[in-house]
Amino acid sequence: MPPPVKLAIIGGGPSAFYVASRLLSLLPLKDPMSPPLRVHMYDRLWAPHGLVRYGVAPDHPEVKNCTNKFDATAIDPRFRFFGNVNVGSTPLHSIPHALHLPLTSILNNYSHLLFATGCTMPTLHPAIPPSVYCIPALSLVHWYTQHPSQPPPPALDKITHLTLIGQGNVSLDIARILLTSPSVLRQYDVPEHVLEVLSRSTVKHVSIVGRRGPLEAAFTTKELREMINLPEASMVPIEPTLLTPPSGVALTRQQRRTLELLQKGSKNLPGSTPKSWSLHFYRSPASLTPPSSASALDMVNLTLAHTRLDPATHSAVPTGETSTLPTSLVITSLGFHADPETTFFDPALRHLRSSAGRITSPDGSALKNMYASGWAANGAKGVLASTMIDAYAVAGTILSDIAPSSEAVTTTAPPSPEMEMAPDELLNRRPDLDALPAEIVHGIKDGMVTQYDDWKVIDAEEVRRGGALGKERERIGWDEASSFIARAAVIN
Repeated sequence: MPPPVKLAIIGGGPSAFYVASRLLSLLPLKDPMSPPLRVHMYDRLWAPHGLVRYGVAPDHPEVKNCTNKFDATAIDPRFRFFGNVNVGSTPLHSIPHALHLPLTSILNNYSHLLFATGCTMPTLHPAIPPSVYCIPALSLVHWYTQHPSQPPPPALDKITHLTLIGQGNVSLDIARILLTSPSVLRQYDVPEHVLEVLSRSTVKHVSIVGRRGPLEAAFTTKELREMINLPEASMVPIEPTLLTPPSGVALTRQQRRTLELLQKGSKNLPGSTPKSWSLHFYRSPASLTPPSSASALDMVNLTLAHTRLDPATHSAVPTGETSTLPTSLVITSLGFHADPETTFFDPALRHLRSSAGRITSPDGSALKNMYASGWAANGAKGVLASTMIDAYAVAGTILSDIAPSSEAVTTTAPPSPEMEMAPDELLNRRPDLDALPAEIVHGIKDGMVTQYDDWKVIDAEEVRRGGALGKERERIGWDEASSFIARAAVIN
């Protein structure tokens, strides 16, 4: 039988749960050939599921169905979840109540380690840094999903025109939320305090700016179709020449459908609705000029550089022309990158230094029994399905290390590339399987660390409160959640 395995997973989002689920299912509890196994998951957020809870748009509840699988994973007695725990070299300032756990405590207590920490930092635009007039999209998403970092609500009652920089799904999510009546959003997982702010919104128009053309736009046809069918908003028609593909270019199915939808236009006629939206192609921010007075009604001037597509590189290059777009607020939605303070962060990659699921040293050799999956390993790209495929591949790599002769390895794991292993071992080869880091033991006792049973109690309470309001759920913040945990700690 292989030696005992004690795996720590840092991160509690989809990638983390998919790896845990795969390993636990391929090494059944009652199989005598399975090694003694423990999987302990640590997340800096008090609630599990990462972007599924704090990133998915509230009016897309079907995307959250994967949490049923995650719940099934958590039932396995070999699995434990520890939330509100920040693993790293420094305390987490954005979430001050998170318990700080030095990485050395993980290294001393575990034989294997997986980083599934995602990409938690917004990519900013150098020409328009954050200010009172320009905020990252992540701040708005964290506001309407009640993220523990508690960003301030936007002053929507003082805004008439909002501009989004970037044409991905996150931009369309934000535009859709702002252009949809709160009476429609009320049935979904939107906190009451968010609905209250949305009900006072004076936003009349949303501009969505992209540096390339419609064929390169990152949004999906599903998201675009939802925008086109908004009941209380209409789309400004697009110049027909922009929707004519270059001759000789073979369109993908998605590109063809995108052009068809844009040519058709919105369900509502332009000008027939109280709100509207527009797509601005071949434009890139150049500067942002504050209003000349302190009046809240004054708009900022967003200078946009005109661009064209370089046929050789397909990148946007400036034409030398510019135009000005008056707007109340600019929101940048340009993707995400890993936290530079994360161990093994590679500044050139903007995510963790890894290859084929293995954490690597600067010289490219693999660090023994240390892995990375999901956005932490590959950058912020892909959807839940691709995240699952990547996670299963990484689970196969881990499995090939802990049980190389296992039938599960030979039948499910793709062949791993040959990699040189670094000579140093950073982890504990013979950890106590059921022991926890001392900081976690004290954190549980003090009610500072959430476990999965705590989460299920809170989850049920959120659903109960939501049901009373005729909605999917009503979210609970950390202050209330911690009181649930504290009461449970007293009872137990």
